[in-house]
Amino acid sequence: MKLYRLRAKQGFPISKNRAWEFLSDPKNLKVITPEHMGFHILSGVERPMYPGQIIQYKVSPFSGFTTKWVTEITHVKEGEYFVDEQRFGPYALWHHKHFINEVDDGIEMEDIIDYKIPFGVLGQIAHPILVKKQLKAIFTFREEKLKQLFGSLQGYTNKLEMKTI
Repeated sequence: MKLYRLRAKQGFPISKNRAWEFLSDPKNLKVITPEHMGFHILSGVERPMYPGQIIQYKVSPFSGFTTKWVTEITHVKEGEYFVDEQRFGPYALWHHKHFINEVDDGIEMEDIIDYKIPFGVLGQIAHPILVKKQLKAIFTFREEKLKQLFGSLQGYTNKLEMKTI
C-alpha cells in the first residue's frame, strides 16, 4: 500500500492569534469545506480544541457515497500547531498536521497530510483519478475561502504539492 503526502502553504495578512482562533475551532471546518461534500458535524465540537478530542462528521467525498468520519485531535500546542488523525472513515490512514508560522506582515499556514487509500491496488488506481483530484479541489476551495475571509498576503505565493512518499 502506498503512502501519499499533500502539503499546502498559504499566507494571510493576519495575526497568529487570529489565525489560531479560527483554525483551532473545529466548527470552522464546515466553513472551509465545499458545499457539494455535504459536510455535517455530528458531535465533539462543544468545547475548545484539546488533545484526545473526538470529532464526528458525516461527509460525501464523492457523489452517491456518504460516510462517517471520526477524527481525534492528538496533539495541540496553543497558537503553534495541532494534529488530527482519522480513527474511522474513508482512508486507511489520515494524519493531518496544521502549523501556523509568523512571516513578514502576517502568518503562513502549513498543512501536511500523510494518507493511505484503502482497497490495495484498486485504491492505488483510484488515487490519481478520484482521490488526488478531490483533495486538490478541496484545498483549492479552502484557499479561496480563506482569501475571502482574511485577504491575501502581498508577495506571498501559495503552494500545493501532492506526491507519493
